[in-house]
Formats: sequence, C-alpha cells, structure tokens
Amino acid sequence: MDIESVLQHRGLVTEDQWRDARAQAGGRRIDSVLVEMGLLSEEQALEAFADELGMEFIELGDFEVDTELVGQFPTAAIFRHEVLPLDRDNGSVRVATSDPFDLEALSELSSLSGLQLDPVLARHDDIVELIKTHLGVGGDTITELVARQADDGVELLEEIDDIDGDLADEAQAASVIRLVNELLIEALELNTTDLHIEPQEHGLRVRYRIDGMLSPQPVPPEINQFYSSIVTRLKIMSRLNIAERRLPQDGRIKLRIRGREIDVRVSIIPMIHGEAVVLRLLDKGRMVFDLVNVGLPDEIIAVFNELIELPHGIILVTGPTGCGKTTTLYSCLNELKSTTTKIITVEDPVEYQTEGINQIQVHSKIGLTFAHGLRSILRHDPDVILVGEIRDSETAEAAIQASLTGHLVFSTLHTNDAASAFTRLIDMGVEPFLASSTVEGVMAQRLVRRLCEECREPYTPEESEMPADFPRPLPEVLYRPVGCRACRETGFSGRTGIFELLRTDEGVRELCVERASSSRIRKYGLENGMTTLRQSGWEKVAAGITDVEEISRITKGDLV
Repeated sequence: MDIESVLQHRGLVTEDQWRDARAQAGGRRIDSVLVEMGLLSEEQALEAFADELGMEFIELGDFEVDTELVGQFPTAAIFRHEVLPLDRDNGSVRVATSDPFDLEALSELSSLSGLQLDPVLARHDDIVELIKTHLGVGGDTITELVARQADDGVELLEEIDDIDGDLADEAQAASVIRLVNELLIEALELNTTDLHIEPQEHGLRVRYRIDGMLSPQPVPPEINQFYSSIVTRLKIMSRLNIAERRLPQDGRIKLRIRGREIDVRVSIIPMIHGEAVVLRLLDKGRMVFDLVNVGLPDEIIAVFNELIELPHGIILVTGPTGCGKTTTLYSCLNELKSTTTKIITVEDPVEYQTEGINQIQVHSKIGLTFAHGLRSILRHDPDVILVGEIRDSETAEAAIQASLTGHLVFSTLHTNDAASAFTRLIDMGVEPFLASSTVEGVMAQRLVRRLCEECREPYTPEESEMPADFPRPLPEVLYRPVGCRACRETGFSGRTGIFELLRTDEGVRELCVERASSSRIRKYGLENGMTTLRQSGWEKVAAGITDVEEISRITKGDLV
C-alpha cells in the first residue's frame, strides 16, 4: 500500500506538507513523522489505513479487555510489540495494534499462543495504557526477572555471603535497574509529584500522587519477590546505607530522563511489612517561577509586589506540605534577582537550583541548622534572604534579627491561615512587639485541581446544593468535571493556587502586641478587605477554573 497516495487521496496532507515531512523523516515512516509534526492526527491516519485495508478502527477508552485471554499470551511479546489481545470473535482473537504494517508482531503472537489473530487498529497511547492496566508497570521486566530466578536461584541471594552471591546479584542488576527506571519514567509521564512504593501484608502497592490525589497503579504480583532489590537499587542511587534497614533514611537522586533534568527526594522508612519508599519528583524543566504562573490574581500581585520591594522586613508564606509555598517564594526571588542584589537561601533540602542565587543546604548532623546558617549569612553581606522554614524559636529569632539589621527575609510557616502566623510566632517565644514590627505580610495558600478544559461540563447550580458561604446571587452557569482521555477520566488536569494575603498594618500590629487570638486578627483582616482562602476558591469556581466540591474539600467554610 502506498501511504502517500492514501493520505493525499483523502485530502489529509498536501504535497508541501508531505515534502516537509519527507525532509525530516531520516528513514522513519512518513505517517509517523506527519503525526509528530502535528500535520496529521494519529486517529486520521489509522482510520484511513483501516478503510484502505478493510480493518476495523476501535476506541479503547471504555473497552472491557478479556483478562483471562490476555493471560494466554507471553507478557514480554505484548510489551515488546505494544499489541494487546482484546476478546474472542468468531473463533479468532481480536488484537489491537497501532501499526497495521507490523506483520512480525502478529506472526510472533500467533505462533507463541497457537491462536488465530484478527488485528484491529487503535491509538498507540490507548493500547499502552491498557497494557499497563492489565499487566502492570514494568511487566515485561518482571517476566525477565522471574525467568532469571528460575535459572540461578535468585531467591537465595540474601543468605549467600560469598563472591558467588555478589556475582549473582550483579547478574540481575541490569533488569532491576530497568524496572526502577520504568517506574520513574511512567511517573514522570503522568506528571506525578510523589511516587509511593509500599509493602503490604499480601503484596506490594505502588501509588502516584497526581494533582494532589493518590492514584493506585497496577503492578504485576510477581514484583513482590523483587521488592528488596528495588529498595536496594534506590538506596544505591541516592547514596544511602544499603545495610541499614531499621532506621529511616533520606537521600537525593539527580537524573536526566529523556532529556529532562529531574531531582528526586528519597524518603525510606521501615514499616511493619518492610521498608516503604516515597520519591518526590521535581521536574526542573516544567517549573516556571513567575507570580502570574503561580495563579495569583492581579489584585494580590499588586500588593505582593509592594511587599517584596520593601528594603527590610519578613514576608511569610503559610500552608501545609505540598501546597506550593516554595514555588511562590522562588517566584518572589526571581522578581528580585539582579546583578545588583545578593540573594542567599538556606533550605532543607535545596529543591530548585537557580542561577544567580546563592543556596545553602542544611546539614543538621554536623550542626548546620536553619538558625546557624542564617547567622552565618548575615556576615556574608546579603540583601535578600530566604529561610526554607521557621520551625523553632531559634530560627524565628535569627530571622527577626536579620530583618532588624536591614534585610528582606522570606520564609514559610505551617499554619492553616494567614492570621495564625502571628500567634504561631508568639507561641515559639518571639516577643509580640518584635513579631508585629518585623512581619510585613503573610500569605496563606493552597493548591486546587483545575477542571479539564477538554471535558468540563456547564450546569445551572441549585440553591439548595450550594454551600452557605458561596456568594449570592448564584452564577447562572458553573462547571463540573466529567472525565475524558486527556485527563485520564479524572475530570481534572493540573493545579492552580488559591490565596489569602494579610498585610500588616497598624491595626494588625496593635492586635499582635495585645496577644490577640488568630480569630480576632482574622476578623480584623476581613473587615479591612482581606480575601480568605475560601473566597479565593469561590472566585476560581465562578471563573470555571475548578468546581465547588474541590474547594469544599480543600478549604474550611468561612461561616463555620
């Protein structure tokens, strides 16, 4: 079949587009190049081929695969050729492929299974997704490991304490490395922030945190017997003690995955059924440190820009772990970064290495704490200082001392709202007059999931269904999640921030000196125009960015 004539006859590509694609082909098939260049969709090409060859093109989005049938085919061949048996039809087996010209794959599967195959066409990504769903991430690597174990008795390696045991361990290292790499690549492709590997009583559980929500991932049950090898591999990569299995360990891995630089923070903690691993993936290539990109509304950006241009004082960002505090602070530093400004940070750990900023890594074991690092920074002639977190009185006092000596200090606190930052500092032992005179502003923030723009659905809200603190009158139209291929059927894609900014004026200072409760400070802020996290969330709902349930899940009602 002449691919060019098929596509041109159907008016899918022009002669000029064909010529451009051919110039970039470099031996690759021309239809694949056209898809990569965005001149042709994969679906258009497959439908054209299906019509020309008398094949069927099917949508796999909600397809129910015959799991028992899949088990009759060799896992390695399915992964290698990226084809998937679907179901039985009139005595033959329908097999999904995205390449109608790969006759070798069908021939091998037919030979190995002894079954007659009837190929149908489907999108490549849909096939791969179903393969991982039914056979698990790294299923082909597990098959290889199981085969090796049968050959050389790998299950006895922990009991062997001689050179043969070491050599046997090295013999399977390549497959273990490949398996760990597949888990990391899969997590990265799904925009995962945290990869959880957890030993359970009856097997191993792998979960990815995507857009703030944990999502279980299918893995082959055979992976359980190689769990210790996986943990050891991760320990080696992060330079941890592979012999220590009783104490928690923290490490870091620097990787380059498909051209992208990735920092991985590793946390290993012994649990009742073995060592649990959490990997936090920091994709430098996807990070854009910009206050607009963070999601700050224009009115808050205007006030915040005034704060970060002050000559001295403390600016705090508060919220729970993983709410984007560090990203916001680095966006501030990016606004201030210049050849005439010296910026020094002290962090635990340094999450984002940034050109033009001097960064210090905390090492508590050798005495380099936040407080000690901060005191040393003051002798290094800085203009702007970032303290990763104020977590004790010593660090709080050092930060206040830095601001009193003419420095602008940024830091984070773990509090639920902006007003609680003042009472938290006072609880740490900071004198109220010092807290009130040095803290110039506090911003609380959260991250909420964005509605998928491909499938979000408009609806008219009912008065009885809306939270009592949602602004009235209700909008005529709001949006809610549906779920599609683009968002992996979740209805959400990506996250954005909601914010609560409390600027320290004379009223806040007086309340702080009086040791007023956080609720009184919060009430004062509301009376003077402060937008709460909840209100910021409702604004995002009204704008069609997120939905009511997401804000109700993330924030506490203002009327409670």
